Amino acid sequence: MSVKNDFTCAKVSAVLVFMLFFQLVQGQADFTEVDRKFEASRKELGGNAVLLIYKDGKIIYQKVSGEFNAKSQAPIANASKWLTAALVMTFVDQGKLSLDDKVNKYIPLFGKYSKGFITIKDCLANLTGIESDSPKFPLFGKKKYASLEEEIIEFASKRDIQSNPGIEFRYNNIGLDIAGRVLEVITKRGFEQIMQEHLTRPLMMRNTSFSSFNAVDPSSGALSTASDYMNFLSMLLNKGMFNGKRILSEKAVADMNMIRTTSSMIKYSPKPTEGYNYGFGEWIMESDENGNGTVVTGPGFSGTWPMIDNCRGYACIFFTKGNLGEEKKDIYLDIKKLIDVQLTSNCK
Repeated sequence: MSVKNDFTCAKVSAVLVFMLFFQLVQGQADFTEVDRKFEASRKELGGNAVLLIYKDGKIIYQKVSGEFNAKSQAPIANASKWLTAALVMTFVDQGKLSLDDKVNKYIPLFGKYSKGFITIKDCLANLTGIESDSPKFPLFGKKKYASLEEEIIEFASKRDIQSNPGIEFRYNNIGLDIAGRVLEVITKRGFEQIMQEHLTRPLMMRNTSFSSFNAVDPSSGALSTASDYMNFLSMLLNKGMFNGKRILSEKAVADMNMIRTTSSMIKYSPKPTEGYNYGFGEWIMESDENGNGTVVTGPGFSGTWPMIDNCRGYACIFFTKGNLGEEKKDIYLDIKKLIDVQLTSNCK
């Protein structure tokens, strides 16, 4: 009897193992179509490109092209804003700064030139009302300064006010650079050091840097890698947690994801982001009925396009060199649709 029972148990166990394996295979996403689209778009992506997809605590898909890999470093341009906004929120979490604080509190020069009502919140949402250089991608033609302090002095003393703060949105480098300078004033340290201590080092972003021979540029001056930036995205996706450690509070992440603009407020946005609203340092591609971002992004106009889909619980990053035009954007969004088909949404 015991031999027969053992044989029966062995058969049942084998069947159960097979069924479990089958369920695991069935549950895995099939990114065959993503592969095909990526391969077909190599030329348009500029030859060197990386695509990473993160979900449930791990990278579930990786594709590379040309000489690039996940650790290849390149300028990320305006994707820097997302990092800087998150850095500011770490100070809000610590009670060292309030979103409603007026910039004038830390840099009195703004009050002297009739800009005393601009708040930290306005800076993070590009709602300062201060005149920018020109309606072009902020990546190009930016004036060089000897220091961030020198740049902000010019914003305060020499730039006109186009609208009252909080009223009109114009995408530029002004607000996030002002916020970066405020952090320097609070800590009496340089922006690069602050970024390392509070964000990039805790997130193990070892190949991310804002260092420069000219003034540090909190809005568009970072170098990073696909792997590093994915650490940042995974932290936001996981509501401020990274490797079991809290980097940002859940409220800080929610505040970043909240829509701060309306279509009528937007007086200028770059072509690839037209039609989106803005949060803190990030664009809101999709949102729920309460204005909370469900799909958010912080594209760099050097070609990098990171995204977080809170409904499907994944983050992805397209990491390339070159300009971000409509053609690249369309490829990125087409690939995202293919990813979405494979991953179930938890949003209604």
